[in-house]
Amino acid sequence: MNKYSNFDYPGKLFIVEGIDGSGKSTQLKLLHQWLQNEEFGVFLSEWNSSPLVKTTTRRGKAKQILTPTTFSLIHATDFADRIEREIIPPIKAGAVVLADRYIYTAFARDVARGVEPKWVRKLYEFAVKPTIAFYFKVPLNIALDRILSSRAEIKYYEAGMDLGLSSDIKTSFKLFQEKILIEYEKMIEEFGLTVIDATLPINDQQKKVREIVLRKVKELKKFPRPFRFYSQLVLKDKETKSTF
Repeated sequence: MNKYSNFDYPGKLFIVEGIDGSGKSTQLKLLHQWLQNEEFGVFLSEWNSSPLVKTTTRRGKAKQILTPTTFSLIHATDFADRIEREIIPPIKAGAVVLADRYIYTAFARDVARGVEPKWVRKLYEFAVKPTIAFYFKVPLNIALDRILSSRAEIKYYEAGMDLGLSSDIKTSFKLFQEKILIEYEKMIEEFGLTVIDATLPINDQQKKVREIVLRKVKELKKFPRPFRFYSQLVLKDKETKSTF
């Protein structure tokens, strides 16, 4: 079974993965700011952000009618739209794309929900292989403490309540995250994920990430300030197609 499409583009794609509370989004934001300061053309792409399925997803969650397979197909549709609009055009033009979660999120969460691993991997074969896939590894108890201390509310599907793991939402969340963590650990070797110790101080993690990224982007051309301004406009209007 093929794991990725065979595209070979001049740009670079860096993605972050990890369970909730791993700090991956914080690290991606810091990396984005640094790359912009270094004058690289940078675009951001976030999981479950496509306007194509946003309304459908919202309605399904509100009525609590999404099955594991339906959830998987909706996210695959969302991802396909992001690949076409937000990921391929910039890397085809020689820019950098940073993705907050990628196909590995589906592989972890969908399988944790009971979807067949081979089926969901086959579903995402059209994905572009990342230049580097960072996995922010953190013990479950630390991640849970971060989330539960900062969230006033945990949502139904976020907690895996649809799986019947527990009638208590916090207990269900813990059990669901534990299942997701197991799947991530399996993927480290399977997909060659680059592991970052997410228990380290934020600055130490960022230093390691930048060292790895710098080795991959140093041959890319830098873009003038107008390009960076344009990339910010695209981020603010994700319904506007890229003009590359």
